[in-house]
Amino acid sequence: MDRILLSTLAHRSPEEVFPYVRSFTDYPRYTDHLREVRVNGDGDVGSVYDLELAWWKLSYTARSRVTDISAPESLSWQLVNDIDAHGEWRVKPEPEAAPPDAETASRIFFEARYDPYSADKNAISLPRFVSLDWVIEKVEPKLLEEARTVVERLVADIEGRKREVELTVHELP
Repeated sequence: MDRILLSTLAHRSPEEVFPYVRSFTDYPRYTDHLREVRVNGDGDVGSVYDLELAWWKLSYTARSRVTDISAPESLSWQLVNDIDAHGEWRVKPEPEAAPPDAETASRIFFEARYDPYSADKNAISLPRFVSLDWVIEKVEPKLLEEARTVVERLVADIEGRKREVELTVHELP
């Protein structure tokens, strides 16, 4: 299994941050490759989200189930179709890291564990002469860039203003 673990600081309390992390239907605003999110459920444990992704000539709908919520600390998810992947959002108070103009701060962690070679080759309609290995080789380096974009836009929503955020990369495949 490959693992991505990233974090950043938001200048808000975990109680203020967590609703944004949990609001998957807002995620298309944070990334250029997520076209739409549909939810089957009320957003609690067991809810299933269909995430319509598009990149290059490829489109794919990932189906993610919420497996655990411990508000305002964590939310766990697992993909339920076509690829072995699961992960977690965590929010930890870090008031000592708050800048002078902020009352407090929280560290937001995103973790994903996945096996890129577990992907169902029939689930993605690949153009002729394009292999799944080629797609994986091209997509994996873009994951960090995409994560940075998501985090910057998420923090802007949380704080109500855009600013440069520091993305700490704890682990990459």
